[in-house]
Amino acid sequence: MTVITATHPLFLEHLTGAHHPERPSRLSAVTSALASPTLADAVVPIEPTPATRADLERVHPADYLDRLEALSEAGGGWIDADTKMSEQSAPAAALAAGAGLTAVAALQRGEGSAAFCAVRPPGHHATRREAMGFCLVSNIAVVAASLADAGERVWIFDYDAHHGNGTQDVFYDDPRVLFVSTHQWPLYPGTGRRTETGAGPGVGTTVNIPLPPGATGDVYLQAFDEIVAPAVERFAPTWLLISAGFDAHRDDPLTELGLTSGDFAALTARAIGLVPPGRILAMLEGGYDLEALAASAAAVVGTLAGIDVPAEGLSNGGPGREAVGEIREQWERAASEAP
Repeated sequence: MTVITATHPLFLEHLTGAHHPERPSRLSAVTSALASPTLADAVVPIEPTPATRADLERVHPADYLDRLEALSEAGGGWIDADTKMSEQSAPAAALAAGAGLTAVAALQRGEGSAAFCAVRPPGHHATRREAMGFCLVSNIAVVAASLADAGERVWIFDYDAHHGNGTQDVFYDDPRVLFVSTHQWPLYPGTGRRTETGAGPGVGTTVNIPLPPGATGDVYLQAFDEIVAPAVERFAPTWLLISAGFDAHRDDPLTELGLTSGDFAALTARAIGLVPPGRILAMLEGGYDLEALAASAAAVVGTLAGIDVPAEGLSNGGPGREAVGEIREQWERAASEAP
């Protein structure tokens, strides 16, 4: 199977300052891993093009985008204590969102079975009107909104260690998009409680699975089989978009979860088995230990390509099974009470 990859040197020009965890070397680690001989024959790079204003305004209002562009043109600066822009940050953010749209178009032309976008800045914390958590534009939401407007049913699977509050914000009342997040709890940004399940016509299309520090791959797979898979079956998506954050890795300096690169591959394998080939897109989010990030990205791209990439073994024995059981029971009750 062929995996389309999209990245660009402009992503390296989004400068966050010395010692910032979301640094250009993250992208270099991922792209080096994807250039390995093991993956070389299965990966087909494409040149991304920036998202248009119309694309971005499906998610973000014009005045918000104007503010980002103005700050970039002024040379950048801090938006909050975590989130910084430089002169090229707004163009890089537009290109990051555009990479997803470019990859979707290539998949629709039949050029691959899946796609992986190695982009920065990341996006899943950016709400409609607020940049935060290193994120400026909600990259995956821009792609999902485009697909939903074209009549597709979109499943977003976010296995970053931090809750994708921005993605949830965009689609919380939208029945066309199923948002599923596995994340550490408690942890920044403090959202993603299991009781957050959507609003209005979108009730039931937000599925949050908060897990305790130390949770391991066996707990994640239990959550997938008992909670995620039934939700996906009910929703019947036509596309899968993965917010591929790798900071749930046990070596990540910002989190306390216990996954390995092999666990990310196993989760991805479960997910792609639920949608047709050619309708699968993964976009890079977090991951701040460079070796863990590179190994995890390679394992996931190998899984998308159907290649056995050397990876760490699956992890097990951590806490979280009780939490999974409680969340499963919550959704079973909701299903039994549905009209």
